[in-house]
Amino acid sequence: MNVTVLTAIGDARREAELAAGLHDIDLGVTVVRRCVDIADLLAAGAAGLAQAAVLSADLRRLDRAAVQRLRDAGVAVVALTPDDIGARDRMRRLGIDAVIADSAPAAGVAAAVVSAVSGVGGPAGTAPVYPQGPTLAGGRLLAVWGAAGAPGRSVVAVNLAAELAALGHSTLCIDLDTYGAALAQLVGLLDEGSGVAAACRAANVGSLDAAALRRLAVEIRPRLRMLTGITGPHRWPELRPASIEVLLERAKQAFEYVVADVGFCVEQDEALSYDTIAPRRNGAAVDVIAAADCVVAVAAADPVGIARFVRGFADLPQSAEASPPITVINRVRRAAVGRGDPAQQIALALGRYADIDDAIMIADDPATADAAVASGRTWCEVAPTSAARLAIRNLATRVAGDAAAVKPRRRRLLPIRA
Repeated sequence: MNVTVLTAIGDARREAELAAGLHDIDLGVTVVRRCVDIADLLAAGAAGLAQAAVLSADLRRLDRAAVQRLRDAGVAVVALTPDDIGARDRMRRLGIDAVIADSAPAAGVAAAVVSAVSGVGGPAGTAPVYPQGPTLAGGRLLAVWGAAGAPGRSVVAVNLAAELAALGHSTLCIDLDTYGAALAQLVGLLDEGSGVAAACRAANVGSLDAAALRRLAVEIRPRLRMLTGITGPHRWPELRPASIEVLLERAKQAFEYVVADVGFCVEQDEALSYDTIAPRRNGAAVDVIAAADCVVAVAAADPVGIARFVRGFADLPQSAEASPPITVINRVRRAAVGRGDPAQQIALALGRYADIDDAIMIADDPATADAAVASGRTWCEVAPTSAARLAIRNLATRVAGDAAAVKPRRRRLLPIRA
């Protein structure tokens, strides 16, 4: 086996010594290009010139996005670091395949390269594919999704997070909507600075840990923190899927529950428009839903909202390990569906067109919703006995697997508004 290698090392003398040492054919590696900077390295990797890259930890503009681009092109990455725990940890947080001392002999570097290539599996030049959803450990990730048309997914997300916190669970609510972030307004926070963008920047350079995440997340109430969303839809490129993967890993290590409000669009149309690695506006939603332990799918309780939900529900990414999505029908009222029990009418439609028979119904309660937004508080604070709040409470206990979950009687859960 002969492995082709790219090098990008800040110290020119060290790079020359290493290249000369790796020239020994018995080591099983061949240096095909010595890159001058990260841009040169990425271009060579995307062109399929090599199977591995050896770079130094001090390489300028080295971040997780660059490492991910190399790995998407089938290039394994080996980093040479000084004898410093902090530097080694940073390289590992960037997703480097192998981290070794910068003083290692050529034989040791060659062995690390061969091992890293075996781990990546697949030579350079293969068609790049999007990374699968991250494998997460620790707490549970809940993705709150809804079809187009403002069905109320942000309201459900923030109140679900509040209910989980009220049940005694440490909870982080993250606004990952790349089209219309709104969680900050719902809880009365100023959104001049985006918490989620700052966390993604820290993740991209390998400096995001549990302590940094807690500093960036604003405390809303006991056991509940929030990462506010981007301040405008034009900022979506800041939420790179590779950085979001790290953010979710750190969040699940620091909190029992992570509630992510994601955008409505889960199409991967970028893959159809580009023949290379493309920017992914919908990457945040697609990857979070695919990685979630539980998906809460929200629909508006009217004919248009139900139709949009049924079409979008069929396109949701599926994870083999995740439980089936929990359907939530928001703003249930008689006036929107005609005569009869609105909950029964909606249930019949869901069963017929989407094979859903256990949706949670949230009664339309504009007084509670308006009071909560006006005061920057959650439903459990402004109207703890309202039917709408009790439905969200039931959703939280169902998500948490609480055996004491109480299902209120239908007449109390769904008061009818004319």
